[in-house]
Amino acid sequence: MTARFAGKAVIVTGAAGGIGAAISARFLEEGASVLVADIDADGLDRFVAGRSGDTDRLAAHRTDVSDAESVQAMVDAAIAIFGRLDTLVNNAGFALFGTVETITPEQWHRVIDVDLNSVFYGVRAALPHLRRTGGSVVNTASISGFGGAKGLAPYYAAKGGVVNLTRYLAVEHGGEGIRVNAVCPGPTNNGKAAMSLPALDDAYRAVIPAGRQGTPAEIAAAVAFLASDDASFVNGHNLVVDGGLTAWTGEPNVPAIVAAAQR
Repeated sequence: MTARFAGKAVIVTGAAGGIGAAISARFLEEGASVLVADIDADGLDRFVAGRSGDTDRLAAHRTDVSDAESVQAMVDAAIAIFGRLDTLVNNAGFALFGTVETITPEQWHRVIDVDLNSVFYGVRAALPHLRRTGGSVVNTASISGFGGAKGLAPYYAAKGGVVNLTRYLAVEHGGEGIRVNAVCPGPTNNGKAAMSLPALDDAYRAVIPAGRQGTPAEIAAAVAFLASDDASFVNGHNLVVDGGLTAWTGEPNVPAIVAAAQR
């Protein structure tokens, strides 16, 4: 694998597992120094223990991305350890089931804090350092930021916010040499129980043109591209990585149905 990020420093939030761990691993494999951040300290310890060959380029920092001071401390730690910051990956996020009638205000605010406000906190803290390096930001949004589905009210609101905040940040800071993009995953089997349910997996296979869910490694590859010099003229883009799910209108196979009826 090429060393596109040799000599560069990266922060990845939500890095203790799933997509965040895959993103962190990809940057390490491409030569970056990486600060992995998560509220799950035990998960961070497991990730670091599994990367024994990268200890000179790897640091961990327990971070609550819903708290501005904690995020500032994360960025300060990266600068203290690595002396620079080239890429911030705002990946931390989670979802809660609920409609606007069933979810509590506290649950609503928790999802918005972790999934959307964390991007604001992260970029705000990182900007002074990204100006020095001509760095970039990659946010983890979602195809949920482009449309609606049932039962995840705050998640869809938050990811819609990330999509448009990404565009705004690119416009605001592009003239300073800072690029801001987002990756928008479709259904991704990240190892969590819900995404591994056979019935859910079968349902996704039926509607995704690629015939399967994505993998964390595939999302990580897209993030690495957006952060790299290969994407030097890509700014304000929300890159959909969904196996073709959002390309499909959801209509049935009309020609096949008509042909069958005419037999």
